[in-house]
Amino acid sequence: MTTTADLTTGSPDPAGPAVPRRPALSPSRANDFLQCPLLFRFRTVDRLPEPPSSAAARGTLVHAVLERLYDAPLGERTPEAARALLPGEWDRLVEVEPRYAELFATGGDAEGTAVADWLDGAGRLLGTYFSLEDPNRLQPEARELRVESQLDDGPLLRGIVDRLDVAPDGAVRVVDYKTGRSPRPGFEASALFQMRFYGLVVWRERGVLPAMLQLVYLGDGQVLRAAPRERELEVTETKVRGIWDAVETAARRGEFVPKRSKLCGWCAHQAVCPEFGGTPPTVSAEDLRVRLGVQV
Repeated sequence: MTTTADLTTGSPDPAGPAVPRRPALSPSRANDFLQCPLLFRFRTVDRLPEPPSSAAARGTLVHAVLERLYDAPLGERTPEAARALLPGEWDRLVEVEPRYAELFATGGDAEGTAVADWLDGAGRLLGTYFSLEDPNRLQPEARELRVESQLDDGPLLRGIVDRLDVAPDGAVRVVDYKTGRSPRPGFEASALFQMRFYGLVVWRERGVLPAMLQLVYLGDGQVLRAAPRERELEVTETKVRGIWDAVETAARRGEFVPKRSKLCGWCAHQAVCPEFGGTPPTVSAEDLRVRLGVQV
């Protein structure tokens, strides 16, 4: 999935006055809270900048190419056509997100990979895609589809679906591309939660239970599929409500507690994290509540 619409907090300028907005939650921000409540705060309230990574940039680039690929007529969606889109989509990405250009400012990324070789790596991921699906046999109803569903007495669920397929009989398939590797056996919980989150939103929005939820992992050529049952999506809704209840409780208390784990090694905010001797930005409890749309 491309970068999703995240939790709506308040003023577009975190330094400016907070403006109440309808609370909204995406799967990525929900997972942030489960991983570490303070990370959730850093990303949704403080909106601290994070350095760009070549892996994230490559994922965004490959998603853009796969979206654009389906503009071509049936029969012309070939591996060669997809790779030919890479340079133009990379230029477009850098124009929209100039910080990505910094990745290769010294002639290579953090691993010393030159931009040409890096683009070749993106091309290999596209090659893997063609080994898993034939886009000439597909005619998606939507790509990069923004979806929303307002829960009664709860948050607005929001996100972007990479691809939505609708069969002639009305059956709906929700498809998400991943440029990384598939989770190891026993570690699928986060992926399944994301799939069911989007299944829940599509179900609530369209009134149609998705027939299939599909994660396509281009890093190792695996496809994770699930045919959701109503009860599973109802359980997912209960879990989402529980997460939002915990967010509201933390906001009312003015305290988002850090949770130390192995994932801390990949966190960009150690310098301001108490677990590593740092001090978070000062935010009043009132500001927390306002920016998160939480009632007293």
